[in-house]
Amino acid sequence: MLGRSERGAVAAELVIATPLLLLLIMGVIQFALWEHAVHIATAVAQQGVSVSRLQGESAEAGQAEAQSVLDQLGSSVLTGVTITVTKTDQMTTVTVTGHAESIVGIFSLPVAATASGASESFTSPGQAP
Repeated sequence: MLGRSERGAVAAELVIATPLLLLLIMGVIQFALWEHAVHIATAVAQQGVSVSRLQGESAEAGQAEAQSVLDQLGSSVLTGVTITVTKTDQMTTVTVTGHAESIVGIFSLPVAATASGASESFTSPGQAP
């Protein structure tokens, strides 16, 4: 087959390889957006628990602080956010759930973060807790 021409072979390879390369790049970008959304959810949960676990503060104060942090960090990367704050005498827990922004629009990856801490309570010396 010495006389056979390979003209157009590069163009055919390019037609196959280019969409695969673009798909790979979009996958990397989507993963980076998901990681960023996880970091935002973690920061929101940690800040919410930092406020609501203080003595004299309520679960509503932690919820308001968590929402404030979310507003400051930008809610465009983390969408459909639900913030749940649970406070008992011993433990305070903040759970943040949502979805990472999708660059393709076909699907969005779920995001969840939870932060917990002991609820503060002070007693005077000599008094049982």
